Amino acid sequence: MLMNKAGSGPTRILVVEDELHLAAGIAENLVAEGYRTEIIDNGKRALERIVDEDYDLVILDVMLPELDGFAVCEQVRARGKMTPILFLTAKGGIDDRIRGLEAGGDDYMEKPFHLRELLLRVRVILKRWEWYRREMSTDPVIRFGGNEFDPRTFEGRSWDGVSHELTQKEAMILRALDEHAGSVVSREDLVERVWGYEVYPSTRTIDNFILRLRKRFEPDPEKPRFFHTVRGVGYRFDPQGDRE
Repeated sequence: MLMNKAGSGPTRILVVEDELHLAAGIAENLVAEGYRTEIIDNGKRALERIVDEDYDLVILDVMLPELDGFAVCEQVRARGKMTPILFLTAKGGIDDRIRGLEAGGDDYMEKPFHLRELLLRVRVILKRWEWYRREMSTDPVIRFGGNEFDPRTFEGRSWDGVSHELTQKEAMILRALDEHAGSVVSREDLVERVWGYEVYPSTRTIDNFILRLRKRFEPDPEKPRFFHTVRGVGYRFDPQGDRE
């Protein structure tokens, strides 16, 4: 059986899906891969379980009784739980994908899907999350222009004294940009580093995350000093606050 990131027990995955035959099929395949699984078919109950328990991953349907998946994810993040979340939904439009990401989700699969692809994405999410946890255990606080961010807690404070709690993806993008401070990082490299494969080929997805970082940490988001867009290529992070 696969062990979780702490090595203290089997990797635990919660499947939240009200189509019970689908949930059972997903769980059966996860168990065959060595994961420990549980199934919940209700959004409200899922929220309580995710907050109370320490899962390594949640596979979360969007259309659920009582509380939809987006609301579950938003409330989980609002309560400080950073458990990785993979959305499953029949809604495959770009706006729905972006909404899922902005709610704090880590990945987004449209129904119907192939189980082999789902298992691949599960492995990648767990691997990326393990990388981030390992890296952040020793990372110093990132400081730039009166802003600071602690990768270990996802908590930051902007130049004006306002506290911010970043989502996993915001934190991972900032971490990746900081590793290459002063250099241009392509959108493709960010996707590879943060997601592990090109799940979201639209530039709008990454652009939205950069805009959110600007809103949190730039004195004037319309005239960024730290997070620069290099048209047609990617982004450059300048901790010294150079203007273009």
